Amino acid sequence: MDERFMKKAIELAKKGGRNTYRNPRVGAVIVKNNRIIATGYHAKFGEKHAERMAIDHCAHPEELHDSTLYVTLEPCTHYGKQPPCVQAIIDSGIKRVVIGQLDPNPIVAHKGAAILKAHQIDVKINCLTSEAESLNKHYNYFYRHKKPYIVLKQALSLDGKIAAEQGKRTAITGKRANQFVHEERLGYQAILVGSGTVLADNPILLPSENSDYPPIRIILDRSGKTLHFEAFKLFEHPEPIWIFTRSALQEEAPDHVRIIQTDDFSIPKIVDDIGQQGVQSIYVEGGAQIHHEFLQAHCYEEVITYIAPKLIGGIGLSAFSGNGMIDRETNLTFKSIERVGEDLRIVSEKVK
Repeated sequence: MDERFMKKAIELAKKGGRNTYRNPRVGAVIVKNNRIIATGYHAKFGEKHAERMAIDHCAHPEELHDSTLYVTLEPCTHYGKQPPCVQAIIDSGIKRVVIGQLDPNPIVAHKGAAILKAHQIDVKINCLTSEAESLNKHYNYFYRHKKPYIVLKQALSLDGKIAAEQGKRTAITGKRANQFVHEERLGYQAILVGSGTVLADNPILLPSENSDYPPIRIILDRSGKTLHFEAFKLFEHPEPIWIFTRSALQEEAPDHVRIIQTDDFSIPKIVDDIGQQGVQSIYVEGGAQIHHEFLQAHCYEEVITYIAPKLIGGIGLSAFSGNGMIDRETNLTFKSIERVGEDLRIVSEKVK
């Protein structure tokens, strides 16, 4: 019976989509005498949490007494943009709480369940845990490992080329795959490229769909080649841009551009700096040298590869080509393979 109602809570959580931003997607169901009396979900960053929405949506509040709450994530205990959900649960008269997964955020972890138990509320932990955790993969990884979840994305020809030649923009994949990438970008809190990609492609690096929380565009630019802000299309759009560089700034940066000067240009240090700002996920779009450096540093969890049915040959630039050796072979496992228009999309992840 518990699994039946938790499945409903999981489906409700999905309605939050990408609008929860840095908050997790959470669903809640309140049951009395095996009958659902209220439901809720976290609809948008800063708005009511799932538990409070469900409590507030109960048509007959007296029915909350001695009821059971099913919630996909451990209820919060702290004041943020919303008051703590544990207090709302305690005040409501709910007497049993079934939790999908404990919250890995140290502000909450184990505290929510402990407070509920201290108020004589029966608590069951880890109901359909795998399904509940899949709602918030990046959030869970970020708080468990204290660093962002990193995906390396590439588009290749059949012979493994990403461009016809160094520094030249080459269209690889078809229209549907390009649309898919734009949609995919919305699932990450940052999009990262090297200065070579900016110089060759002059990209905008934004999803095609508008969002209240667009990804931060991050450029790794050791020598400051992109610091001529009037020269590139991405600076024309007001969404945030961070540029990591060793170079001194020669002109005043636009308001939406943040210049981060650093002498330590190692990938682990840059990833740590990004994570310290609360960024939970990074979609690394390249190019080849940047991908090579992330591979060298073992700083990634997945590789998303779009393969087009074309050959480039000749002096074409190969994927993951860069300076230096890789210290060990890295084994991945195929997670999914699908056709997107005329191309293939392959998701591979590190072998755990």
